[in-house]
Amino acid sequence: MIDLQAKITQSEFGNLVGVSQPAVSDMLARKVIAPGGTAGEWLLSYCNHLRETAAGRAAQGDLDLAGERARLAKEQADRVAMQNAVQRGELAPVAALESVLSATGARVGRLLDALPGQIARRAPDLPADALTLIEHDIASCRNLAAEMRLADLSDADDAPDDDAEVLE
Repeated sequence: MIDLQAKITQSEFGNLVGVSQPAVSDMLARKVIAPGGTAGEWLLSYCNHLRETAAGRAAQGDLDLAGERARLAKEQADRVAMQNAVQRGELAPVAALESVLSATGARVGRLLDALPGQIARRAPDLPADALTLIEHDIASCRNLAAEMRLADLSDADDAPDDDAEVLE
């Protein structure tokens, strides 16, 4: 019978719990069991380690099971939230948005191109240089819209209204 209050060798402890001496040495290196501990202390530490590992709370090398489970749960929650947003019509595929924006941009462009002629018909006394200025401002607006990128849109809410400078 083993005295649990006495110190024990790595080989003896390995025989007690059914592992090899190098496995016990590895447990010491990983601080599963404390050096110089009694057989009872090592047995309690070893059993605690086994419980934590079985419950998925103990990190094993680079794999932290609890952390991985939490990450997986978060990803699953994000996926469900995204599916719900799609069903509510809050999200749409990028290709659909691109198609709608492209069609809208083309339509607005045609309307802008027609403006100088409409203005000339409605105000026949307007000087030609004023119409030239209007055409220039419309071209500036179209160029600004053509240069827009997705990154520009994400900053649009925070940025001051610099677009007015383009028309001056």
